[in-house]
Amino acid sequence: MANQSIGYSAITERAVEPEVNRGSKNKTAQKQITVFEGDSLHGANLGIASERLCKCGHTHINCMSPKDWLKSQIGVWQFFYESRDIRDKSVHPATFPISLAKKIIELFTHQGQLVIDPFVGSGTSLIAANDLNRNAVGFDLQKKYVELCANRLQKNPNLFNACTQVAVQDDARNIAKYISPNTVSLIWTSPPYANLLNRSRQNKSRRNRNNEQLGKVEQYSQDVRDLGTMAIDSYAAAMGDIFEGLLPLLKEKAHCVINVPDMWWENQRITIHVSLIEELRKRGYELRNIIIWDRTNVVNGIGIFGWPSNYITMGVTFEYLLDFWKPPQKRY
Repeated sequence: MANQSIGYSAITERAVEPEVNRGSKNKTAQKQITVFEGDSLHGANLGIASERLCKCGHTHINCMSPKDWLKSQIGVWQFFYESRDIRDKSVHPATFPISLAKKIIELFTHQGQLVIDPFVGSGTSLIAANDLNRNAVGFDLQKKYVELCANRLQKNPNLFNACTQVAVQDDARNIAKYISPNTVSLIWTSPPYANLLNRSRQNKSRRNRNNEQLGKVEQYSQDVRDLGTMAIDSYAAAMGDIFEGLLPLLKEKAHCVINVPDMWWENQRITIHVSLIEELRKRGYELRNIIIWDRTNVVNGIGIFGWPSNYITMGVTFEYLLDFWKPPQKRY
């Protein structure tokens, strides 16, 4: 039976026969939905379900066993790519493993709860939510990436998934139009990293500098709304504006996890993670944890860099997972 709490009166047409699946023999109860500019659902509240489907204790923040919880307390994480992951930068210039998204979603949600990704990109967060039976909505400015999300979801069916995953073509600044206040259990995202990709690749850290990425500008777009076109100060302020708008959507004590690196620009270290911590604190979030994503096992062919006069750690070998939450209201 269709999940009535998602508001099927509004989205029946897409739920039964989404645009990406038209012509398919399987027309039954699709749980993956796409919303493009011009669609009837564009800018409308989705009424998506957000309540637990599990029988975990009321005070539990996830469905994890004590054993898995203990493993997660270690503050340095490694992940591996699988066959469903996208690693081709011509498809999307910045991706992360499905296993990373699943770890975050498992740690901070229960089955049936709602996850949003403000910068969904290639749709990895939606794939992970589909695997884990979580409702999820992802947003991206670019139509091609929303189409990519839809195609990936279509190729990754989960017969045990009772939840819905939605990919929306819209600005992250408009998310509050789609989601009701106090319904989101997790914001999880890997946003554009200021203007990190908006320059020609030099590949100074690569053993083989004569590769297909040399000289390319991998920035997603030159849309003025795209955070990847901004210098760090403008970027931090824009991120603050976006996440301030998302805070009312979060349940009390719900988490917000942001994956960011730092970067080098004109021989200076730009501490993106520090800028975001300071900005989100000003916007009402509380920092709870900083986790290091150790990427040494997934980085290809690093060459020597800076020798012998300029020691610089290789930024591609680690990134930050910044864990905030919506602090509980003080009750007197």
